[in-house]
Amino acid sequence: MTMPENGKGAEVLRPHAEDAFGDELKALAAADDRPRPTRWKLSPWAVATYLLGGTLDDGTVITPKYVGPRRIVEVAVTTLATDRALLLLGVPGTAKTWVSEHLAAAVSGDSTLLVQGTAGTPEEAIRYGWNYARLLAQGPSREALVPSPVMRAMAEGMTARVEELTRIPADVQDTLITVLSEKTLPIPELGQEVQAVRGFNLIATANDRDRGVNELSSALRRRFNTVVLPLPATADAEVDIVARRVDQMGRALDLPAVPEGLEEIRRVVTVFRELRDGVTGDGRTKVKSPSGTLSTAEAISVVTGGLALAAHFGDGVLRPSDVAAGILGAVVRDPAADKIVWQEYLEAVVRERDGWKDFYRACREVTA
Repeated sequence: MTMPENGKGAEVLRPHAEDAFGDELKALAAADDRPRPTRWKLSPWAVATYLLGGTLDDGTVITPKYVGPRRIVEVAVTTLATDRALLLLGVPGTAKTWVSEHLAAAVSGDSTLLVQGTAGTPEEAIRYGWNYARLLAQGPSREALVPSPVMRAMAEGMTARVEELTRIPADVQDTLITVLSEKTLPIPELGQEVQAVRGFNLIATANDRDRGVNELSSALRRRFNTVVLPLPATADAEVDIVARRVDQMGRALDLPAVPEGLEEIRRVVTVFRELRDGVTGDGRTKVKSPSGTLSTAEAISVVTGGLALAAHFGDGVLRPSDVAAGILGAVVRDPAADKIVWQEYLEAVVRERDGWKDFYRACREVTA
């Protein structure tokens, strides 16, 4: 049996940004008459437009990929146009990975030069490895060398990505210091080096809630321009973000349209924001916060799961019973302490809120 290649008959569950939004990138490139840094596919203005959305002169609508302060995107894009690397910092769920991927797609046309940071990420993932069959047969040579995504980006003038930088062991993190300061990657086994060509840069993401996991050394942090991605400033902005992302994911999974579930999306967002902030939206009632982050990304996950329940076990319309279990799972991470926080919130806030009786009953049913 022959397996279909991606893009040739296979239905990819999650296309890369440059594939999913290829038409928008082509339209921007065609309309973009502004100066472009060396090897950039688009000008900085067009990259920012791709992330923030807009309408081109020919009527092409560019959908927003990031909903947030425009200046944050402008600073991030401008950083990539210099020789400083970009560090996207924020709590979980602030779209760091999403922004990183789309920046790389717009700048280089390729978001796949990626190093995924974990506690087990080896130095070879950032520098290079070896094809041991060739190494044993031929000895050290360029043909036996397996370049990392960072090495490839340096050689080709592309944008590399390092996700969850602070999860990588500190000694492996510091492999980046020479790359970012000297723009070179030594290969001592061959007495050679790879020098970065113009167009190369690196985007890293880090979670500032995980302090103490593997803090960046001051030497490495100086090599980055840090941009902090905030949580959505308003409930309306967060509802918009959740609705957009759920709609995109739902289309790929053949789930019901989001407009049918906007009321439940707003409820999920309201619950998450109030528990996260420790106060109700009107500022009148203080509530305890659970141990979890209750991020926008988790709200997206809860709503997507609810849409799947509605599609496969309901009438296709998102209802409180479809999201209640997901909310419980997101809020109650510590079975003892968080459950008390959740029950107090249900009784003191949700039970008394006009128009939320069905939501209260659904949450009580799964909590019991």
